Amino acid sequence: MARTHFSGPLVTSDFGSVTQITSASTGVTLNTAAGVITTVVQNIAVGGEVQFTVTNSKVKVTDTINLSIRSGSTGGTTIANVTAVADGSFQVTLTNLHAATAETGTLLINFVVIGANA
Repeated sequence: MARTHFSGPLVTSDFGSVTQITSASTGVTLNTAAGVITTVVQNIAVGGEVQFTVTNSKVKVTDTINLSIRSGSTGGTTIANVTAVADGSFQVTLTNLHAATAETGTLLINFVVIGANA
């Protein structure tokens, strides 16, 4: 198996951005290998979750999606996870871990698709 070694950040020129509309569970479409998703204002209850689908033609079921919340969390305890990957899409689950405060921020979520050679 061939291995690729690199130092420094993983850089791609295939970058885009998309803004969610309507509600926190509304899906978005962005057909780039990396990007930023701007959500609507969230209203995630204490201990609550919300899910939305990112439609992306670059994604294959064997890929890894890495994502993180860049900014916008009001309580600082909201996490973002990829909870499903399929050909052409992935599902994001936002979870509010705060014990007393709802998440009411507009989140900016960075993501990158790491392609598997399968």
